[in-house]
Amino acid sequence: MKKRALISVSDKQNIVEFAQGLVELDYEIVSTGGTLKALQNASIPAVSIDQVTGFPEILDGRLKTLHPKVHGGLLGKRSNPNHLEQMEANEIGPIDIVVVNLYPFKQTLVSEGVTREDIIENIDIGGPTMLRSAAKNFEDVIVVVDPGDYNAILEGLKTTTINLDFRQKLAAKVFRHTANYDAIIANYFLSQTGEKFPETYTVTYEKVQTLRYGENPHQEAAFYKNPVQNGMSLATAKQLHGKELSYNNIQDANAAVEILAEYDLPTAVAVKHMNPCGVGMGESIADAFQLAFDADAVSIFGGIVALNREVDSDTAEKLSEIFLEIVIAPSFSEKALEILTRKKNIRLLTMEMAQKDESFKLTTVDGGVLIQTKDIASVSKGDLEVVTERAPSEEELENLLFAWKAVKHVKSNAIVLAKNNQTIGVGAGQMNRVGAARIAIEQAGDKVVGSVLASDAFFPMPDTVEEAIKAGVTAIIQPGGSKGDQDSIDVCNEHGIAMVYTRMRHFKH
Repeated sequence: MKKRALISVSDKQNIVEFAQGLVELDYEIVSTGGTLKALQNASIPAVSIDQVTGFPEILDGRLKTLHPKVHGGLLGKRSNPNHLEQMEANEIGPIDIVVVNLYPFKQTLVSEGVTREDIIENIDIGGPTMLRSAAKNFEDVIVVVDPGDYNAILEGLKTTTINLDFRQKLAAKVFRHTANYDAIIANYFLSQTGEKFPETYTVTYEKVQTLRYGENPHQEAAFYKNPVQNGMSLATAKQLHGKELSYNNIQDANAAVEILAEYDLPTAVAVKHMNPCGVGMGESIADAFQLAFDADAVSIFGGIVALNREVDSDTAEKLSEIFLEIVIAPSFSEKALEILTRKKNIRLLTMEMAQKDESFKLTTVDGGVLIQTKDIASVSKGDLEVVTERAPSEEELENLLFAWKAVKHVKSNAIVLAKNNQTIGVGAGQMNRVGAARIAIEQAGDKVVGSVLASDAFFPMPDTVEEAIKAGVTAIIQPGGSKGDQDSIDVCNEHGIAMVYTRMRHFKH
């Protein structure tokens, strides 16, 4: 009896060549719908699935392979005499190879103008069922879901039987594939029902690249992306120049992009170890970068810069004067590319910046994962509550909001000093808030006089305010909400300092 291969694919890449190879190895080809037509049009002998089942395709193709003569041929164990006897009694012939890839649910989901009916009709039922049946019985059935495996399978069949190890790898790939497929469907329905934290939480990611190492050379790492992108992201950014990104590059670049999304005017952000070392906002992108650079000309060395306007030649000249790991921007002018690509090791990436990702943030812990909505909340002038006798001037208000957007992305405890649309001091990740303030004040130096201060959380005691006033800070923005709020307010009033509350905290652990 000829061996049989069942082929039913949505992605028909190289399927004709693969089927032809199977025919040459004396396999009978069974197929369905569009795949059958494609094979027959290529003069490859193939029989339709209904000739095997004796049952027609019905319900607009929704029902065609869910039949005992298909699944019996896949699930029957060749080493089990009882199975073979039952298969013979029920006229079920074995199926030796299954080649299936699924309806393009993901591609349909992200298509423009797609309807709910289109989405639902692209949920594959028969395909995953055949794949799971064949993968369960991998010792007897070769199951193929990836066109990239076609050549290796044909070569294996030409020389010898496909060994058990390879069969098991193919089966494992199938279960990963169907899990990914079902996760995307599950998350689509989750988005429709509006449930944020269901009883089980299913995520899936698709590999972008294997990384040279993780945070440190002794750690292994890889980069994966969300298969259903909501707009641009670092995972889909286009790299124009330079070597592959490292694990730490990706972390820092992501931090830079998240900070930049807070600002609408021409802005440049310099990041080091996932904290901003400089943020500048100017009339032009060149001015903005100069401000970001001047904010901390020491820490920016070896850092990452993100800009929300096209990099022109003036900006490129400034960028090229220092060592940077990565520059990210919506685009680069032809002249800017010419200038920056002279530097062999700099990585240049393009992506759209003016977006905030509303997806969830996942943080792994031993034995589990923490899930929360992303911190994309913001405040405007109208949201601020003036709690001191003196209200901030318009200039102070602008700088307070500028600093508030930056401090949101600094590791807690966090303090940011700003002046003239430029961060001048950043105190990050300290165990107490007054310590963070002292670091920011020391970094600011003489610039601190006349600056404003932003704190990511409230002041439990007035010591941070006292340090700020002593240094020359004139206005403060903070969430408020401490039992000791009045003490800080009293100190501000005593020295004529303005303070506003946001009533919103931005802890970043």
